Amino acid sequence: MERLFVAGFALLLAVSFAQAKQRPPTFDENFSVMWADDHVQTTGENGSLVQLMLDRNSGSAFSTIKKYLFGFISMNLKLVPGDSAGVVTAYYLSSETDNRDELDFEFLGNRSGQPYTLQTNVYSNGKGEREQRLMLWFDPSQDFHAYSFLWNKHHIVFYVDKTPVRVHRLTSATQDVFLSKQPMRLISSIWNADGWATRGGKEKIDWSGAPFVASYAEFTVDGCDEGDAACLANTSSPWWDRPSSWELSVQEEQALGVVRSKFLIYDYCLDTNRNPSPPTECSVNPK
Repeated sequence: MERLFVAGFALLLAVSFAQAKQRPPTFDENFSVMWADDHVQTTGENGSLVQLMLDRNSGSAFSTIKKYLFGFISMNLKLVPGDSAGVVTAYYLSSETDNRDELDFEFLGNRSGQPYTLQTNVYSNGKGEREQRLMLWFDPSQDFHAYSFLWNKHHIVFYVDKTPVRVHRLTSATQDVFLSKQPMRLISSIWNADGWATRGGKEKIDWSGAPFVASYAEFTVDGCDEGDAACLANTSSPWWDRPSSWELSVQEEQALGVVRSKFLIYDYCLDTNRNPSPPTECSVNPK
């Protein structure tokens, strides 16, 4: 997968990371625990490493204190090692409203030695069911990897280690399902999903391996928070909303094509049993 690494975009992201990380923030500066405080641990300098735990008693979750509207949002995750069947680690943006907008990374655990499945989803005005699933080309439990959202007024891109794995584009045909009005928090959780997550629920959690731990580091955000009126009024100057970020480069399109051809295992756009007529956005997003 080395050829998926796009040097030009890597340089752009490196600059953005450097700009956004002038001082490493503490966990308490950016996040609050949503549930199960005793299942959330922070270690490292200024609480720079966060761990979420799942056991028979509870899962756990945290969210950003602020909500953001457009920008680049990223975090490094190291997922549950070993036998993680039935465990889901969710990492997503959500407006937390009845008609919520949401962008999901969901990591579906598996039996030991089998690849992790990454499921992405897009909710617009409370409606989801836009799942795509792919097999990751590395073991995400052995080291930290970056999972990022690039969100501007032209497209939304899901990145894994700077490689685009999904794009949701704005066109005249997709304007009704494009996310552009609701600020969203970054949320992550770990929870028991053995009713559906692994082989359709056939593989249950082996609780002898508990607690199951997902680790987080290197939170990066460069975007408009909902309280920043000046930023919201003019999003043309940040790097993430300049013309160079309005569409994928040729190299990124090629990388996305490789991911889809080699690792994609499900796409709602191609599921004719579920969608006899493809949803509108499928006409402009990758086939």
